[in-house]
Amino acid sequence: MRTNDVTHLGLMLLAFAAAYLVPFELLLLAYVVLGPAHYFTEISWLHDRSYFLPHRGIAVALIVLAIAAALIDNAAWFGFAMWAALIVCAMLAATKSAVESMLLFMVAIALAAMMYESGSSFAVVGILIPTLVHVSLFTLVFMTLGAYRAGSPVQAMLVVAYLIAVAVILFAPPTAEVRIASFALAAKNYFGNVGPALSRLFGIPGLKLDTRLTSLLAFVYTYHYLNWFIKADVIRWADIPRSRLALVGAASAASTALYFYNYAFGFTFLLALSLTHILLEFPLNSLALRQLGAAMGDGVRGIAGLRTATAAPRPRGASPKAAERRKQP
Repeated sequence: MRTNDVTHLGLMLLAFAAAYLVPFELLLLAYVVLGPAHYFTEISWLHDRSYFLPHRGIAVALIVLAIAAALIDNAAWFGFAMWAALIVCAMLAATKSAVESMLLFMVAIALAAMMYESGSSFAVVGILIPTLVHVSLFTLVFMTLGAYRAGSPVQAMLVVAYLIAVAVILFAPPTAEVRIASFALAAKNYFGNVGPALSRLFGIPGLKLDTRLTSLLAFVYTYHYLNWFIKADVIRWADIPRSRLALVGAASAASTALYFYNYAFGFTFLLALSLTHILLEFPLNSLALRQLGAAMGDGVRGIAGLRTATAAPRPRGASPKAAERRKQP
């Protein structure tokens, strides 16, 4: 097992243990302290790769949309903005032809019509995409894709360990008490709408930000941030000029300090910053989904080909007597 894999597992277990013991406090501290450092470093990394878009100017439009979305009070319109941005980014980054783009657009229009007819579905999308979908589902996609590319059983086991940790939190939730009431209140203000959104999505009435959901969010958010930081040697996000690295560090620290100095303004700023990095990551998310789908397709075809080859009848060899007759002059 490589040192990086050991560190990876250790940080995952640390996030899991902390989410069990102090879920409310961990959720807020991860979002406020680790979050800005992750946002600024990833935006810097994406910038050097043109945001995986054909033109960097599109990224400017995404930034403007993220800032505007942070100020939208209507949940349905906010959800529509998130959905539209994701589809446009997928069309630009993950499709390989005009036909594919058109097909994706048609499917997106059909799904949007279904969500519009159902009433509150856009609001649910707007809540889940920037939260659980971004920090958990897309993290799982990147982990799985990385394990497949590396052909590493250890990394595959890390994916399994992540899923087990999520399952344990859901089916054997912690009973931790709130130690800092202000942290619990802030967590409710930030993430209180996630429970009702999940309730609407899965048809389970009464879901709310209780200890179970708070622990889940604390784990996936904390691990999402830590998973990014430990990939410095893999994707080289820290290979930037020292001046930019210092600027990123200062901006991250200032963002955290701003929250503790002025809760209301700090919350709005962190929300806009978080949405900015989420929207700028949409092209990469879309590309990763396509690559993972292609990898899964290759795996299925490989298994099918192996079964076909195994089941194919073997040609019969000549009998010994026939071979002797052929040898006779």
